[in-house]
Amino acid sequence: MHRREMLAASAAALSLPVACSKAPRKPSRISIVQVPDYTQDVYDVVRRIFQQHALNIAGKRVVVKPNLVEFDKTTCVNTHPLVVHAVYEAAKSMGAADVRIAEGPGHRRTTMDLAEAAGYYDTVAKFEDSFTDLNLDDVSLRRISSPASKLNQIYLPNTILAADLVISVPKMKTHHWVGATLSMKNFFGVVPGAVYGWPKNVLHWAGIDECIMDLHGLVPMTFTVVDGIVGMEGNGPIQGTPKRAGVLVGGSDLPSVDSTCCRIMGIDPAKVVYIAKTQQGAIEQIGEPISKVQTNFQLISQFSHLRVG
Repeated sequence: MHRREMLAASAAALSLPVACSKAPRKPSRISIVQVPDYTQDVYDVVRRIFQQHALNIAGKRVVVKPNLVEFDKTTCVNTHPLVVHAVYEAAKSMGAADVRIAEGPGHRRTTMDLAEAAGYYDTVAKFEDSFTDLNLDDVSLRRISSPASKLNQIYLPNTILAADLVISVPKMKTHHWVGATLSMKNFFGVVPGAVYGWPKNVLHWAGIDECIMDLHGLVPMTFTVVDGIVGMEGNGPIQGTPKRAGVLVGGSDLPSVDSTCCRIMGIDPAKVVYIAKTQQGAIEQIGEPISKVQTNFQLISQFSHLRVG
């Protein structure tokens, strides 16, 4: 074969389509652990969840993001302080370089008073030394490369942006605008009130479901432990009533965790917009089967269509 023919043959070979075999996505591992009440057992359960997922925390900066909403001493509205402290202590025991608890409530400006009313000061020693108010934190601008919402950029707290791992610790609740509020919706609390005001209506105007999706994409290094020991049903996330599910649910794939929580609540995740658009692939559930812990959370009438079946 002459040199010219060889070059022509090589060019033709390069122009042929190449068969690409994409490795199948591994199922997302999600832990479901029965926890009947807020006792010291919570600490062992959280450590076990971390171990099940082989969390690599040593030497990392970790932010624990609870859900603080209202002045309420019950276990219904806010993430229970025992669960938050258990996550905090588990991260420290696994060698994290720094562990901070951080939150930016959307309805109340006096965050420290809110944390005290929720029992965080009584449970977490020197709570004020390990806490950052995300509503008042220094911020940096982040552009949203492929926004689902009407936003194309957003200011986020530097405490969140500097973290190697953000652990979302929400309360398992129904929600009167999106159906259910879980690990992804909990990131509304990272949007700084000092920039966007209270109750952060910019997220409502830009599309609630879509903003949940955008924030999930902007905070990629995440894990979650959902407080479903006592959740909220009905007119959540504030005016609902307590609902005991008796579980902690954990995993690194937040959409899959939220999908699992919905099934526990008797909600079809395929009918919850932000979950349906973000959850991908199979789920490997370890611990208790959903059939053993599933308990229907009451829904307001406009979301009755979300019920499984």
